[in-house]
Amino acid sequence: MHAQDVRGRGPEGYKALFTELRTAFPDLHVEVEHLIATEDELAFACTISGTHLGDLMGHSATGRKVSYRGMQISRFAGGKLVERWGSSDQLGMLAQLGIV
Repeated sequence: MHAQDVRGRGPEGYKALFTELRTAFPDLHVEVEHLIATEDELAFACTISGTHLGDLMGHSATGRKVSYRGMQISRFAGGKLVERWGSSDQLGMLAQLGIV
């Protein structure tokens, strides 16, 4: 899921993304597997897991557990996040939930 795709840009989009994830997966856990940082960039690969106990993209809770991979690359300037790129196995997550 990408905050700027369907939830808007900037801090509001990022907040909307994690609000939806926390609602759908109250036990959401992000395990960082690999991390690289420079003066102004941060990149990490992670495993995202949780139990589907709330609405997600218009789908009711299934009670199923999911575990899927994701990655993020962020650039900072002036102490603020100014660019972010990310990807996660959303299709794999939806398949685990039986939605697709």
